[in-house]
Amino acid sequence: MGSVSKLYLLVSLMACSVLLASAGNFYRDMDITWGDGRGKILNNGQLLTLSLDKPSGSGFQSKNEYLFGKIDMQIKLVRGNSAGTVTAYYLSSQGPTHDEIDFEFLGNLSGDPYTLHTNVFSQGKGNREQQFHLWFDPTADFHTYSILWNPQRIIFSVDGTPIREFKNSESIGVPFPKNQPMRIYSSIWNADDWATRGGLVKTDWSHAPFTASYRNFNANACVATPSTASSCMAKSRASRNNAWFSQELDTTNQKRMRWVQKNYMIYNYCTDKKRFPQGMPPECATANRS
Repeated sequence: MGSVSKLYLLVSLMACSVLLASAGNFYRDMDITWGDGRGKILNNGQLLTLSLDKPSGSGFQSKNEYLFGKIDMQIKLVRGNSAGTVTAYYLSSQGPTHDEIDFEFLGNLSGDPYTLHTNVFSQGKGNREQQFHLWFDPTADFHTYSILWNPQRIIFSVDGTPIREFKNSESIGVPFPKNQPMRIYSSIWNADDWATRGGLVKTDWSHAPFTASYRNFNANACVATPSTASSCMAKSRASRNNAWFSQELDTTNQKRMRWVQKNYMIYNYCTDKKRFPQGMPPECATANRS
């Protein structure tokens, strides 16, 4: 990273403070933003549920915006026949040149696996999809879905196992999310025009309401607050609690990620040559394709 880029990054982080959070309280950390009562905070703020029926889905967003950090959420997905439904959990900024880091869970017929869809947008450009099946039933219990986002890389993890790494490839002209603070969003909605088998399987509303559940939100992250003069970068580097700021995959976790990608990845944009007849995206020549 050049000196100009480092200076710009430091200036961006001057408006941040470090939040070290244990298991969160949804009353304190989140706002239910739509759904007309279909989103609920329960158990004194320890549980949040989102539901979808034929008239509407529902969603929430974080009260805070973050600029780098490690975000964890335990989610239990819709049980039974969830075909046509999508449950999304992601970080995003706003505007036409927004940044975004996505988990999306595409429902399926009873007994068929969910599809876990991941994507990274930077400066409004996405098209960096990787999709996976999971090695467990994500509807039977809560599982932890994590996003680690630092200036060098983005790592997607499930129950502590990394499934995808998107590295900073600005040196070869690939934009990387680093300047726009992002909120956490989650929602459940009907997408039966595309979500399950390309839209061939429609939502069966006799199974409604479809409900996803959330608990144990944790954000060890730089919280963007315009009023503070502290430097997130300086604090993050200095504190042992902020190992995420320079974290990378060690040899063991690289092997674990390769195992997931070998056995459970079902789509990788970096191998889809028909999609990019003018040439593959430049980051696909690096370790991002794994």
